[in-house]
Amino acid sequence: MPDVYTIVFLVVMGFIASFIDSVVGGGGLISIPALMWTGLPPLTVLGTNKAAAVMGAVTSFVSFMRSGRMDVSLIKKLFPLSFVGSAVGVFTVRMIPPDFLRPLVIVMLIAVAVYSVMKKDWGDKSSYRGMTKRNMIFCFLVAFVFGFYDGFFGPGTGSFILFAFLLIGFDFIGAAANARALNFASNLAAFILFTSLGIANYWYAVPMGLAMVAGAIVGTKIAITNGAKYVRPLFIAVTTILIGKQIFDMIR
Repeated sequence: MPDVYTIVFLVVMGFIASFIDSVVGGGGLISIPALMWTGLPPLTVLGTNKAAAVMGAVTSFVSFMRSGRMDVSLIKKLFPLSFVGSAVGVFTVRMIPPDFLRPLVIVMLIAVAVYSVMKKDWGDKSSYRGMTKRNMIFCFLVAFVFGFYDGFFGPGTGSFILFAFLLIGFDFIGAAANARALNFASNLAAFILFTSLGIANYWYAVPMGLAMVAGAIVGTKIAITNGAKYVRPLFIAVTTILIGKQIFDMIR
């Protein structure tokens, strides 16, 4: 059983991680190092993080859905793909180390950051006018591929999915709402599999997860209220930090 200081530390880190993750993703930048600090084995850290993160993920998913900014009809089609993709990713990560993906992830994150900075008014207003066949195929690929990626490796999943929805015309809030739904699907699948395999520590996961619920409520409320003027700079900032973190880890 952890001591009270460890619990307080995880609660604070969980709130901050979920506050960020509920809008643009990247919460694992905070929650995973916090759990590693406790001394848990690396695979148990991943399982414990998913057990906690799924609580915040379902909270932000419900909050965005109630706001009316989520494309529910589209998400109904994509949710199962993210779920299955994540499940395949979890099974794969138990057999293959995921670090070989890091250079590709860095390149992709840099491209996302540069494109977002260059397009000054991108995502301020929605230009989405319905789903074409080409966009639907693109969304199917995004849902499965980044679902797999989240179960297998994870860093930047929310940012990549949000970026994909921006590309097909959603504004930042609509893209964030849809991304949270798919991120919830991948978190849920990973949580179910990690816990069924006994790879999670609930002494750490439960208090951290409850703090993540609070962080998700506050984060989504601020995002919905303030719109793109809040989400866009946060998205760029988190993507930039993700780039730095992945480069640092690769060099180390």
